Amino acid sequence: MSKTFVPSPRTPAVLTANNLLDGLSVWMSARGWTTDPRAATLYEDAATAETALLAAQAQPDVVVGPYLVESGRDAEGLPIPVHFREAFRQAGPSVETNATSIPEAAHA
Repeated sequence: MSKTFVPSPRTPAVLTANNLLDGLSVWMSARGWTTDPRAATLYEDAATAETALLAAQAQPDVVVGPYLVESGRDAEGLPIPVHFREAFRQAGPSVETNATSIPEAAHA
């Protein structure tokens, strides 16, 4: 039996993935998965972030490809991306979609 190596995340971090049904980017919030990155939970310590990641990986029927993203805080204390890739990803699809939102009841 092999184990998957997961490097310790840089913190603070947010947990993100893609919605299984429509492929939209989603972030873990206090209420479950959301399409609003500003509502994302900002994990301050690596242990809590890793626990959240493991819980997300146990939801293959809800999200795909969950991972932790190093984040900063804006003037209001809300999470903001540190890297360009994540800022671009937060901007949403560059083409129009007919996507539906992820159910708020889908919790990690």
